[in-house]
Amino acid sequence: MDTVSIPVLVLNQDYQPVNICRVRRAVVLVLQGKAETIENGLGIIQSVTDSLPIPSVVRLNYLVKRPRFQRKMTRFEVFNRDRYVCVYCRRETKELTLDHVTPRSRGGEHSWENVVSCCFACNRRKAGRTPAEAGMRLLRDPTAPPPTGFSVPYKYLHIHNEWRRFLPEAG
Repeated sequence: MDTVSIPVLVLNQDYQPVNICRVRRAVVLVLQGKAETIENGLGIIQSVTDSLPIPSVVRLNYLVKRPRFQRKMTRFEVFNRDRYVCVYCRRETKELTLDHVTPRSRGGEHSWENVVSCCFACNRRKAGRTPAEAGMRLLRDPTAPPPTGFSVPYKYLHIHNEWRRFLPEAG
């Protein structure tokens, strides 16, 4: 990956995550005085006249008001909420499917409280039954994620551990 294409976490003035941009954009924000570097990445960017540490987290010097909204229920958001872990066997994998805890054929709704991420083997094992009927237990009860202005995709948390202290849901 090109150095200027590395993702950078952008924080609002109140340290809430606002966006993810690339190093190139973050450096421009810092040089223009619109942001300050909170965490440095690995290495430096060398220009003709100056050298600058590669930012990993920047904070805007002004407050950006963003509306809080309920996230739409998509595959990506369900997998992100469940941290790419099967809620039945607790296996972490990228090969997941969606499972309705109470099957739709039995009146289960397609909602945050009834849809979970599940590996293919557990989904076949559970089939059209409830977890109790299949002898399976949920890792945790599914809930709707809290309304938020921005969500950091879980895949970035493996690459950027320094982001975790700025993300309330990352723990």
